[in-house]
Amino acid sequence: MTSIPDNEALPQALPMAARQARRVALIVAVAFFMQFLDSTIISTSLPQMGQSFGVPAVAMSIGITAYMLTMAVFVPLSGWLADRFGARNIFLVAIALFTLASIACGFSESLAAFVAARVVQGLGSALMTPVGRILVLRNAAKSELLAATALITWPALFAPVIGPVLGGFITTYLSWHWNFFINVPLGLAGLLLVARFVTDDRESETKPLDWPGFFLTSLGLALLLYGLERLAHPEDGLVPTVGLIAAGMLVGWLAVRHLARTPHPLLDLSAFKVLTFAISTLVAGTVFRVAINATPFLLPLLFQVGFGMRPVDAGLLILAYFLGNLGMKAVTTPTLRRFGFRRVLVINGLIASLAIIACGAISPGTPQAIVVALMLVAGLSRSMQFTALNTLAFADIGAPQRSSAATLSSMLQQVAMLFGVAVAAAILNLSQIVRSGEAPDLMDFRIAFVVIGLIGLVAAMRFLTLPASAGAEVSGHTARD
Repeated sequence: MTSIPDNEALPQALPMAARQARRVALIVAVAFFMQFLDSTIISTSLPQMGQSFGVPAVAMSIGITAYMLTMAVFVPLSGWLADRFGARNIFLVAIALFTLASIACGFSESLAAFVAARVVQGLGSALMTPVGRILVLRNAAKSELLAATALITWPALFAPVIGPVLGGFITTYLSWHWNFFINVPLGLAGLLLVARFVTDDRESETKPLDWPGFFLTSLGLALLLYGLERLAHPEDGLVPTVGLIAAGMLVGWLAVRHLARTPHPLLDLSAFKVLTFAISTLVAGTVFRVAINATPFLLPLLFQVGFGMRPVDAGLLILAYFLGNLGMKAVTTPTLRRFGFRRVLVINGLIASLAIIACGAISPGTPQAIVVALMLVAGLSRSMQFTALNTLAFADIGAPQRSSAATLSSMLQQVAMLFGVAVAAAILNLSQIVRSGEAPDLMDFRIAFVVIGLIGLVAAMRFLTLPASAGAEVSGHTARD
């Protein structure tokens, strides 16, 4: 078994194939950073954008909704496009679309023009995430998969650290337009790096496009995600929200039924027959992602609404949480090599879940050192779990299944992200209604953190169904039990 080197550099001693795998992962990480930065930086400038367009700030949410729904529609198509036209070519198109749409967003002079640009940006984003993962999977041997996955995971952990701070600075001292123009150098760098260092590849035999599968999968995902997004806003009305979620689940069931029966499905569902993929994406993995995606939503509200802190003070505590996310990257690879995926996912999952529950125990009188320490532990354990889940998902996926597996994984992670926020918001609202409160108070947040933490605990125990040798070829772990 080839040992997995640390993921901090590209040492010359590495074999050529290993260096290429790291290089591709770094290039994909640059594009992912642009994508995640854009999604976190925009929220700080919505009021100023509303003023520029002459609309209320709340009306600007349509830009976020249009972006999300466009992603939902086109994500299912990304794997087929990568196989048909080459993952490298589609990744170049995705970066180009995202960059050009960012320029259009920055130059928008009306809400309609901004929404149109966000739709194009959503199309680029829909292709970028799954196709980027396909590139990494095709270039990384199993012994390099863990290091490569760690590299492409860091943008999701690092961008939220600087996004709100950078967005606030740019909006205050420049203008909101530059929150989008900042994507231009990142996009150009990504295009040049992909064109220079990533080789073209495509499937030798491409299957015809499954139009019914595309329609059903896209419609079901869009309805479900829109319903989940509305669930976090009870003022929009509960009946249509529940109707959207129910319709999404029904259309999703029809999509699964079609994909399982058609000879050339848009998505190959056989990946779910692979135990490591099923558990880390569809079963325990999705449930655990719900818990750890709810936490970044709850923490700012806890500090500002529950504790009454100023946004800047709350931001400093959130910074400790995300720095904890980054701090774990250096030890993820040796930890998984030493203890294996099953033990890490169970024990680290328990630590992460208990840290979430502990967030409900702190109060304005808790010493700040304890709060900062808790934020670091919560961030460290979150990072470890994310990297382990994202790597194990593809540990046993064969070459013919890679495109569909990457697409399915992206779709399920979108659902888990929105479902986590929706569940947390629903718990807060329900608790507030039960006690007849006019606004959430500290008790509502305590209940929310406890429930979310218990969800994580249940999911962590489900990882016990993994064999001790799960993902050993990727982690380099030698099972002893």
